[in-house]
Amino acid sequence: MKILLSNDDGYRAEGLQALKEAIKPLGAVTVVAPDRNRSGASNSLTLDVPIRAARYDADCYYVNGTPTDCVHLAISGLFDFEHDLVVSGVNDGANLGDDTLYSGTVAAAVEGRFLGLPAIAVSLCVEPGSPRNFAGAARVAASLVQRLSVAPLQGPVVLNLNVPDLPDDQLLGIRVTRLGARHRSKPIVRAQDPRGRNVYWVGNAGAGQDAGPGTDFHAVAHGFASVTPLQIDFTRHAALPELERWLST
Repeated sequence: MKILLSNDDGYRAEGLQALKEAIKPLGAVTVVAPDRNRSGASNSLTLDVPIRAARYDADCYYVNGTPTDCVHLAISGLFDFEHDLVVSGVNDGANLGDDTLYSGTVAAAVEGRFLGLPAIAVSLCVEPGSPRNFAGAARVAASLVQRLSVAPLQGPVVLNLNVPDLPDDQLLGIRVTRLGARHRSKPIVRAQDPRGRNVYWVGNAGAGQDAGPGTDFHAVAHGFASVTPLQIDFTRHAALPELERWLST
């Protein structure tokens, strides 16, 4: 099995190294990751400047682009072989609910799905003072990879895996969940640069709003890893007849 690893925290990130170590026993691993932190890049492709890839270790490359660039290059011609699976992470922070729309970690997995491969996005739900157990989250991801290798899911699929930042003996298992939703994000933070010019920082994400039983928020809060199957079709199918009526009046 040939497995492509990527992330959005950059090729030096602790989570990526932990994921590589956990996945290595399961197949031939190739890493293609951004040359710096590209969190929040979502599904952006670099189209206005050339993209460069450089090797930093055996079968490991960094790219001066987004997570989507990394996966696109790796699958679309950077190598003379085909991959079987894309795994992205382990992200330094949760990707729950609405986070999936902004996440570069999820975007890397989605690009794999666009190009016909099953994919997993892996995130560690760190909290202030939590142990930052990237290795534990990577082991949960490896267990899903092993299961996929034995019993593949039907068609190209994206699994969004969020693991609470707990010691291994406190993790209660894995729950299949739907995406929850967050409250509105916090206001922007205003500041000034050394020349007195206004600058702005995006505010922190809001707390969970739709976070009840069955959601990814609820599973993680209660000590379970959350795995959510994602689909790419944004169409609100139930609204199509209403829109037809609205346009015809």
